[in-house]
Amino acid sequence: MTIHHPWDDAPPDGGAAEVAPGVLWLRLPLPLRLNHVNAYALRDADGWTVIDTGFDGAATRAAWEALLAGPMAGSPVTRLIVTHHHPDHIGLAGWFVARGAEMWTSRASFLTGRMLWLDPHDRPPPEQIDFLRRAGMPAGQLAVKACERPWNMSDVVHPLPQGYRRLTEGQVVRFGDRYWRVALGEGHAPEMVTLWSQDDDLVIGGDQLLPGISPNLGVYPSEPDANPVQDWLDSCARLAALAEPRHLVLPGHKLPFRGLPTRLAAMTENHESALTRLAEELGRAPRTAVDCFDLLFKRRIGDGEFGLAVVEAVAHINCLAHRGLIAPVGVTNDGGTLWGA
Repeated sequence: MTIHHPWDDAPPDGGAAEVAPGVLWLRLPLPLRLNHVNAYALRDADGWTVIDTGFDGAATRAAWEALLAGPMAGSPVTRLIVTHHHPDHIGLAGWFVARGAEMWTSRASFLTGRMLWLDPHDRPPPEQIDFLRRAGMPAGQLAVKACERPWNMSDVVHPLPQGYRRLTEGQVVRFGDRYWRVALGEGHAPEMVTLWSQDDDLVIGGDQLLPGISPNLGVYPSEPDANPVQDWLDSCARLAALAEPRHLVLPGHKLPFRGLPTRLAAMTENHESALTRLAEELGRAPRTAVDCFDLLFKRRIGDGEFGLAVVEAVAHINCLAHRGLIAPVGVTNDGGTLWGA
């Protein structure tokens, strides 16, 4: 069975397409290599429920104003559901709440997003520099990094509200003229919200259920021994019990698709293959996490991708370490941890 994409093209940035009765697929621009994020608007009797928001910025606000006045017919947004705390999904949550919407999300999404928004830095904190050093970032590159202003959540996220409505595993909620079951995923973000319609074949997948690309699974200085790869693989197994070929998945990026059981199996196999490949090479010669880029990504990693590559490489190292397949075996001259079997 192959993955089926019901649409060959996405709506233009700031545009909308109806993907099911009363459900609009919205496309919002991002100033990143992945240059868009999907949002969805579901019609309710008293207005709209919106899923995710894009960054806070002039281009995104202008896109929303056009959508609200045009395809959404001037009706209010009464409810905002945030799938997870990453800024391309939560960026305008506070803006919508200030305009009268109630925010629904998981506890971890709310608390993590608000914590990061409240914690800007002018320079990387010591924990981040130590994390990058142990991951194997070269000393010269690390010295430059230590003097740069880091990217902060508050750069692209509107002030977040102090309250929200919590979504929990197995809960059934109603919006968009449908009942939805909440299923929480892990790995890409803590307590990622996915929503499974109980009345038709729709699934709102966020970044947990993506076609064509796998979500970034990263370890960060705040929890350097975390194991998001295993968390994500375990989530795939749990969600596979709900998935059926008929489901139409509305993802956080790329195109809506069918064939979810096949997609979950493929994503699992891709990461297990990467782990096997990594374990075999580390059995031949020890490496730092940065030295594993070629094994994991099979392409050159540019400066703009280095940060995401580091956290994902550490995540795969941690997964193998938690499985007892590798362990630290030494330290480089620059202070990087060498891992071997």
